[in-house]
Amino acid sequence: MQSIDIVRKSIIERTPRVLQLEGIFDIPPSERSELSWRVDLPVDERPWSIGLIVGPSGSGKTTIINELFKAQIFNEFDWPRDKSILDGFPAGMGIKEISALLNSVGFSSPPSWMRPYSVLSNGEKFRVTIARALAESKELCVIDEFTSVVDRTVAQIGSAAVAKTVRRMGKKFIASSCHYDIEEWLQPDWVYKPIDNSFTWRLLRRRPEIKLEVFKVHRSAWQYFKRHHYLSADIPPSAQCFVGFWNDVPVVFYAYLHFQNNRLTATKRGTRMVCLPDYQGVGIGLRLEEYMASCIKGAGWDYIGAASHPARITYCAKSPNWKMIVKPRVSRNNGGKGKKHSVKHLGRMVATFRYVGPPAPVDEALNLVGAAP
Repeated sequence: MQSIDIVRKSIIERTPRVLQLEGIFDIPPSERSELSWRVDLPVDERPWSIGLIVGPSGSGKTTIINELFKAQIFNEFDWPRDKSILDGFPAGMGIKEISALLNSVGFSSPPSWMRPYSVLSNGEKFRVTIARALAESKELCVIDEFTSVVDRTVAQIGSAAVAKTVRRMGKKFIASSCHYDIEEWLQPDWVYKPIDNSFTWRLLRRRPEIKLEVFKVHRSAWQYFKRHHYLSADIPPSAQCFVGFWNDVPVVFYAYLHFQNNRLTATKRGTRMVCLPDYQGVGIGLRLEEYMASCIKGAGWDYIGAASHPARITYCAKSPNWKMIVKPRVSRNNGGKGKKHSVKHLGRMVATFRYVGPPAPVDEALNLVGAAP
């Protein structure tokens, strides 16, 4: 695909209101309206994964993608009215495949997966729509008005998560948007601007850094995060709690406990980690836990953490900073003492890791978590 001329014509019915408008604004009388675009889109020159068509409203983005990629545009789906979003995905997909795709685009809240599409937040709708589009597209997936219905933080984090997923899946993805701020997060291979018919191949760069400020907090801060934790809304009274802030906004919660074990007397164990939905998909929770583990080690303690999320297990298994001490196995946590285990309960795969990476600087560690006895 190199160059194409697109022309759109429409008949003007010169009604009384149209005649009035012509007179008020001194518009020359006409029986026809015509718009045209010269589109130079040399996307066949080299391999690519992600493209971005960006420009102000009215510049022709939607017209161009409808002319060139109409069969590959995925924007609206017929979601089941009273069933979970899981039931809206292709029938041939298994639950593990669906959950992996939802996680990869940053929609990592299993409780929300069980809800109908209509009750989701705009941010959740945005991510689940992208997930389904990628599930149903064969090779190329085109999204018009990409990130237009979400705030700019969700747009940026979501763009980074989508880019990672598209490249991992080996598919092609084109986003059409009026927002220029997503470019450095989406990291497209090419950018086309209809406003001046400019096409640019880009060199991939690292997305912008996300720098968290971490503070020790009272356990009451859990109230802000607990509904996004899918195992339990409770938190142990002795939990030591921390919150990570990005641009002065609380985005992730982490807590650890002293590990009660006769053999491991100087060990801390992670007990809660929740990243708010709008910030999922770029590894914020994983990085915070790793940072906290380094501080605990710097303060003279050992650290272990149990991982049930597939992405967390995969990351820790590959990272030199973690050593698997218990291989993945089905957890038999039945929800509390005295409760019988249900035969229908499938259990969840849990692995346990010890942090073996470098410790944080002593002063920094002691300031955050205190010293080991």
